[in-house]
Formats: sequence, C-alpha cells, structure tokens
Amino acid sequence: MTQATSALTDAAIRQAAADGRDSSQVKRRSPQLIARSLFALTKPRIIELLLVTTLPTMLLAQRGLPSVGLIAVTLVGGALAAGSANTINCYIDRDIDAVMRRTSRRPLVAKGGTAAIKPAEALISGIVLGVASTLLLGMLANWLAAALADAALLFYVFVYTLGLKRRTASNIVIGGAAGCFPVLVGWAAVTGKVAWPAVVLFGVIFFWTPPHFWALAMKFKDDYAAARVPMLPVVATPAVVARKIVIYSWIMVATTLALVPYAGWIYGTCAVVLGGWFLTEAHRLRGRIASGVAAAPMRLFHLSIGYLTFLFVAVAVTAVLPWGRV
Repeated sequence: MTQATSALTDAAIRQAAADGRDSSQVKRRSPQLIARSLFALTKPRIIELLLVTTLPTMLLAQRGLPSVGLIAVTLVGGALAAGSANTINCYIDRDIDAVMRRTSRRPLVAKGGTAAIKPAEALISGIVLGVASTLLLGMLANWLAAALADAALLFYVFVYTLGLKRRTASNIVIGGAAGCFPVLVGWAAVTGKVAWPAVVLFGVIFFWTPPHFWALAMKFKDDYAAARVPMLPVVATPAVVARKIVIYSWIMVATTLALVPYAGWIYGTCAVVLGGWFLTEAHRLRGRIASGVAAAPMRLFHLSIGYLTFLFVAVAVTAVLPWGRV
C-alpha cells in the first residue's frame, strides 16, 4: 500500500510539473494519514453518542443481557452505518465546511492548496462502510435491523443533507430523526421486531435533538450564516429560538415519562430528576436572553449530552435489575 501511495504521489508531482505548477505544493500522503483522515470523517464522537442509546435499548428489549456476540455485531454494525452516513455527509458538505470555522479543519477541506482526503476517496469509503454495515447486521443479527440501519443512513444523506439542510429552518427538526434509528436497530436486533417502548425512545431522541442542536447553532450562528445554511438561530431571533427550545424540552421530558409503565420506578425517578435538570437549564437560557444577559448556549449543549447519557444509563439499570420494575 505504501508503494502504491508513493506511486500516486510521484504521478501527481509529474502532472504538476507538466501543468507548470510548483511540485512542492503536492504533499505526500502516507497511508497512516489517509486512514486517520477517513476515520475522522466518520465523526466518531457522534457515533459514541449513538451507541450510548443502542446498548441500553438492547438490554431493555432482552430484559437482561443479550449475548455478547449479538451486542458486538449490533454496535459495530451501527457504528459502520453511522460512519457511512457521516462520511457521505462530509463529502456532500465539503463546500460549506470550508466556509465554517467549526468545520474548516475536516480532512476534505483543502489546506495549503491540498486536502488530506480526495472527494472520491471519501465517497467510496462511505459507501463501503454502508455495505459492510448492511451485510454484518443482516447476516449476523437480522435483516430488519439491517434495513433500519440503512433507513437511517439514507434518511440522513438524502432527506437531511441533500433535501433539508440548506433549504429550511426545520432541517434539524425533521432530519434529526436519522439519529433516532439506533434504538430501533437495537430493539430489532434483539427481538426481530419493533415494539412501542422502542418507539417511545425514538421519540425521546427526536424531541431532544432540536434543543441540543439549536444550542450549538446559537454559538456558531455566524458560521451557518456565512455558509448560507438556514439553521433556526440564523433566521429567527434568540428569543424565538429559546422559546422553541423550551417547548421541545417539555415535550421531550413528557415523552420520557411515557416509558415508565414499561421500564419501572428506577427509570421513572431518574427521568423526573434528569428532566427537571434539563428544563431548569432550558428556562435559564430563555431567561438570560430575555434579560439581555449573555446567553451561554453551550451550557445547555453540554448538559444535553450528559442528560441523554444518564437517561439511557437509567434504562440499562432498569433492564438488569428486576426489582426496579413496576
């Protein structure tokens, strides 16, 4: 592989000379750099959060611990599907990533005249990851789980990235549904079907996503405006954004309580306490904006990650402790 990479670089240098360009601008890309860059395009931190919701859902579906093999297959397959979607998203959005400071260091964005990864390499990598996910889940878990993972991938790429992101302020409200599919995948992997507790967890993540992402978008409003992406904070006043964050937060907390009859009192207690924590911060953000104080939206953004993590930890605890159920 090293020899092939060297040959490609030498060819690029010769082509640069033929085109009258400075061959010193053509950087040698080691296999290690290419591998690291392709991995970065999968957005591993987002994948971590998706897996945090998948495993507890599997435990709840099993009412205990599924086989280690099934857990591994489902988590790896889900990670591959998410990595595929994120890589293809980076491929499509490489033009706006170059404009936004937050994303300007991604491997597909050119630095000093060249990018670490070529667009075709990213696209091929994304497709390969998606195919690998489908085969792994379908052959070693079940084809319903594979189909749901594919649905999430296709929804994220075609509905959110290509259809909504650059056209409407409702982009993250609708497009955020792609991030809700891992709980369905996890439930289907264990049971071979989708039941209402999984749908409730889908709803929790669906209503959690707008407050989580709008808080981030408030911080990087100028970035999105420069890239002409109509995130809600770009097209609406801070007061309107804060009001919608509060509304979605209340709906999210109410949705978490719909799982109590199935999950039990440990989960229910945690859902109430964590919901109160989230709502307090959401109302605090709205109050700061109303009073003209610096909004500090990243407080809610970081809190939202902790909230979702702890909520699904409560789901896992409920699943493995029989005395915690109703």
